Amino acid sequence: MYIAGDWGTTQLRLYLCDGASVVDRLSGPGIGAAAESPQKIFVALAARWAAEHKGLSAHLCGMVGSRNGWVETPYVRCPADIGALRAGLVKFESADFQVSIVPGLSCTNPLGAPDVMRGEETQIFGALANRPIASGERRLFALPGTHTKWVVVENGTIRHFLTSPTGELFALLRDHSTLARAGGEVTASSDEGFLRGVKRYAETPGASLSHLLFETRSRQLLDGMPKAEAMSFLSGLLIGADVAGAQSWFGEKKSHVTLIGDPKLNELYAGALAFHDIESASLNGEDCALNGLRALIEAKA
Repeated sequence: MYIAGDWGTTQLRLYLCDGASVVDRLSGPGIGAAAESPQKIFVALAARWAAEHKGLSAHLCGMVGSRNGWVETPYVRCPADIGALRAGLVKFESADFQVSIVPGLSCTNPLGAPDVMRGEETQIFGALANRPIASGERRLFALPGTHTKWVVVENGTIRHFLTSPTGELFALLRDHSTLARAGGEVTASSDEGFLRGVKRYAETPGASLSHLLFETRSRQLLDGMPKAEAMSFLSGLLIGADVAGAQSWFGEKKSHVTLIGDPKLNELYAGALAFHDIESASLNGEDCALNGLRALIEAKA
């Protein structure tokens, strides 16, 4: 028996595992929302498991290893395979638990700048555990979210990646800018509005993203665009720009992309990719994180 945990900025997910089977699940606050120390939160949350199963080990990934987390784990430099990730585990004892925290990864991204990730690397290796990469094979992953990651994997090794704060930009513009204030409350999203935003960005090559964003407001004021459609239009502009930019950074236009994340967000990225005739497959991020932690536990030192 052991505990596997995905501890991100917004949520903590813990799994009590017996081999490959999940026996029980618990959830708690993310690192960004924690009112107490991560150590206190974890020990209190997992106390019942500890009482029922002596000598439990806990294996955690995500922002729990950040500077604001439980114990900071140094980044492993890319290129990195699962062996390099396992060698970078930070291990310590806390209360009745033997804890190990998965390190994040760092690289110089295709734009020549430093880049980092925490948690996504575990999801990627979880995806690879179910479908290993053949010798000489190159695969492109996208992990949509607050900070979307575009990741190149070759021969089972993460070569490099690029981060786009697409989700964060959307939330900031939706909640704290004038772009959303022209209409009433949003009651539902609009598929038509989203695809309209993707198309608008793709078919306006002379304009930058900043030139197009204000249309989110002006189309509500002058064209009668409902607010739900306007917010989806904004999402389409941002995700459309993200996808269009990634094409030039990571190779051939017709590349296949494996999406790892929340199914609804994966669906949006799949729609933007399909607009550019790029095929994609969608994997659940929660499942991949759990599979990745299992793979790290089982990997040979």
